[in-house]
Amino acid sequence: MSATEDLLVEADRLAVELGHVDPPTLLDVRWRLVGPPGRDDYAAGHLPGAVFVDLDTALCGPPGPAGRHPLPDPVALQAALRAAGVRAGHPVVVYDGGDGMAAARAWWTLRWAGHRPVRLLHGGFPAWLAAGLPTGTAVPTPAPGDVEVRPGALPVLDTGEAARLATAGESVLLDVRAAPRYRGETEPIDPVAGHVPGAVNLPAPGYVAEGRFPAVDVLRERFAAAGVGDDRPVGAYCGSGVTAAQAVFALHLAGRPDAALYVGSWSNWVADPARPVATGANPG
Repeated sequence: MSATEDLLVEADRLAVELGHVDPPTLLDVRWRLVGPPGRDDYAAGHLPGAVFVDLDTALCGPPGPAGRHPLPDPVALQAALRAAGVRAGHPVVVYDGGDGMAAARAWWTLRWAGHRPVRLLHGGFPAWLAAGLPTGTAVPTPAPGDVEVRPGALPVLDTGEAARLATAGESVLLDVRAAPRYRGETEPIDPVAGHVPGAVNLPAPGYVAEGRFPAVDVLRERFAAAGVGDDRPVGAYCGSGVTAAQAVFALHLAGRPDAALYVGSWSNWVADPARPVATGANPG
C-alpha cells in the first residue's frame, strides 16, 4: 500500500470496501466553525452505516486557555470512540462536508491516540454524492468497540516548542491561516491579531483545494517553497488546530510523518498577553 493509499480513500474504492464482510468503521465528523451543527447534516443523510462523532465535544477538550480545540481527555476520547464502534486494529474511514478540515482533525486525533488504520474519504460527503453512491438516514447502533487510546503517537507542540521551531534557523513553523489574519490586518475570532514571530505563512489553498489534495510531487514543491526541507523539523498551526491538522495530513502525504501539530494554535498563543506577536507579511 502506498503512502497515499494509507491516508486517503476515493469514494468508489470505499464503496467496494463497505461491501466486504467486515467493512471499515465509518465516522461522520461533519462540522462548521459557525452555522448549523454537523449533526443536522448527518440526520438529513449520511453514508450507510456511518456513526456521527462530534468534533467539538468528542474529539477535542473543552475550550479554554489551552485553545478553542485542545487535546481531548484520553479517557473521554476512548469512551467516545468505543461508543462509535472503533475496534483495536480495525480500519476507520472519516469524512466531513467536503473541505477536509474536520476529517483531517479526526484522522489526526485517532492517530495521535495510537490508532493507525484510519483514512480520510477524499472529497468527503460531496465526493460520495458525486459518484452517485447511496445515502441513508438510519442511525446505526454499532457494537461497542475495544480501541485502546494511547496518547502521543503523533508529535504535538506546546507554546515553547512552537516558539523554538519558528525561530530556529534549521526548522520551520507554518501558519496556515489566511494571509490577512497572519499579517494582523483582521482577526474575526481571537482577541489579538498577528502571528507567532518567525512563523511562515502558507494559507491552506496552497496545499488543498475544496477538500482535495494535489499530487505528491506538487505538495512537496509547495511545501519546499515555504521552506520545508526533507531534513528540517516542521510544525503547523492555525486558529485552533483544525486547519493545521489538515496541513499535517498534507505533510504526511508529502512524506513528512514527523510533522508536528501545535494543537492550541493561535487561540492558545494569545491566551497569555505576555507572548510576543508579530504583524506584517514577514515572519519577523
